[in-house]
Amino acid sequence: MAVAEISGENLITRNRLSELWRSFVRHCGLFREYFSQYAKMRMEYRGDFIVSTLTSFAATIFALFFVLILFDPKKVPSLAGWTLPEEIFLYGFSLLPYGMFNVVSLNLYDFGNDYIIEGKFDRVMLRPVSTLFQILFEQFRLESMQEIATGLFCIGWASIQLHVHWTITKVLLLAFWGICAGVIYVSIFLLLTTISFWFEDRIGVHPPVWNVIAFGRYPLSIYSGAVQFFLCWIIPFGLASFYPSVRLLGHSVTPEYLPFVPVVAAGFLALALFMWKLGTRHYSSTGS
Repeated sequence: MAVAEISGENLITRNRLSELWRSFVRHCGLFREYFSQYAKMRMEYRGDFIVSTLTSFAATIFALFFVLILFDPKKVPSLAGWTLPEEIFLYGFSLLPYGMFNVVSLNLYDFGNDYIIEGKFDRVMLRPVSTLFQILFEQFRLESMQEIATGLFCIGWASIQLHVHWTITKVLLLAFWGICAGVIYVSIFLLLTTISFWFEDRIGVHPPVWNVIAFGRYPLSIYSGAVQFFLCWIIPFGLASFYPSVRLLGHSVTPEYLPFVPVVAAGFLALALFMWKLGTRHYSSTGS
């Protein structure tokens, strides 16, 4: 009897794993189709895409120039122990999750207006695909890929100046922490998006939090203890970019919060997914 029960449990587990794997493969295929179709549509208007990309790139370069002015080695050799190349490295790393988030954030930012108030969420709920999957991947901000490219360029330039030796392990860690940081960015704004299920507002609460992103591009050591706590545990943009950069540069900092980066990413993602599921249950059609 016990052997039969164990065999039955193993069979159920295998079936669940098989079902999860089929769902994963299906959604990967859907993502490929979503992305390719949207990219084709954007390329139909190449002039508009080029102008959008140049505008996005100009904004990125403007922010970089501000960093260069703030960390001018002729006037300020170091700020809170950070030199210009080290800050450029941190700035470059912060652009990786920022770019990842921007590529898929378009619908999150306009969710309250486009999907709740205008009633487009009804259409989303009728499809046999995850509602969140559709919201994230129906549109892409393709021009934000330049932010990822610019971030990698900044990391490369700073690495040459600082003589950072890159190994396969370091490259994998860069990718891992970059993805964790990207998950943190998306999760935070997904949490803010879910508020629209209860409080209908065309603008939403994204703009003030969006402005906090800039604080995560600088060393946390230049801020007060209260601000550091806020940027690590309340809206953890600083945690997402500062501690991975410190480790990749081969430095140490006290306290060392790097091990908490994937934990915070998983925690915020779980909370965001829970609130999204709760919000979809609370949603009532506009009737339009």
